[in-house]
Amino acid sequence: MTFKHDVQIRLLTDTDIALGPGKADLLAAIRETGSISAAGRRLGMSYKRAWLLVETMNQCFRSPLVAANKGGAGGGGATVTALGEQILAEYRLLQDEVARVVEARLPHFSQHARADR
Repeated sequence: MTFKHDVQIRLLTDTDIALGPGKADLLAAIRETGSISAAGRRLGMSYKRAWLLVETMNQCFRSPLVAANKGGAGGGGATVTALGEQILAEYRLLQDEVARVVEARLPHFSQHARADR
């Protein structure tokens, strides 16, 4: 048997998850759709849930990661800020680096795995 990994990186404050896989995916979806609502729908979450995640992210960093525009005749919309883009890119690099390290260490564990599992 060969072991696989499912390492998920979560950046924590004392009270919140500032950034994790779901929030990173939400940031990417907001960047692609220009909308918190559309990004939430794309990821299968309610508008309220998407907004709560955005609010949490924005409160955990010195500057907002997402800037939202009020709706109305011209429509609303949201954009990932320059800081949001930077944080998302750094988070994705961190995910990749950790995955490579874990992948390199798995053979040690797999050599001791039971064959009947």
